[in-house]
Amino acid sequence: MTQTPYRMDYPVSWEELHRNAKALSWRLLEQGPWKGIIAITRGGLVPAAILARELDIRLIDTLCVVSYGQGESGADTQQGELNVLKGVEGDGAGMLLIDDLVDTGKTARLVREMLPKAHFATIYAKPAGKPLVDTFVTEVSQDTWIRFPWDMEHTFATPLVNRDG
Repeated sequence: MTQTPYRMDYPVSWEELHRNAKALSWRLLEQGPWKGIIAITRGGLVPAAILARELDIRLIDTLCVVSYGQGESGADTQQGELNVLKGVEGDGAGMLLIDDLVDTGKTARLVREMLPKAHFATIYAKPAGKPLVDTFVTEVSQDTWIRFPWDMEHTFATPLVNRDG
């Protein structure tokens, strides 16, 4: 059985994600204007759509990187080798590079090398990856697994006092 580095769960609702993406938009508005957005798939797609609306950006591209694999539970909790499925042209000048989260910094380092002049922004940042982003909204501990709304269904939640660990 593989040991997971995550001790805590942080579930994020659609409403909270939207509110945080809008807060990120406020921070980025002051630093623009921006030529366009490059969303890191898949996690950066929803935040990028919200930012595109709030900042009135019409040029949107994707940088498709696979970094997580399925753990024993079937969820994408095991970070593995990086695989770039689709890149973008240029050095990122004038572009916003958007992801939902920077975790270990593995993906962030790769995309920084690919697009050194892009402004890298995420909603959530963990300590190991935080130095690699230019702008973020919320910092969470390294041992927290963020559960995004697109990865969840509504189910019964066991009270904390009844959980193992």
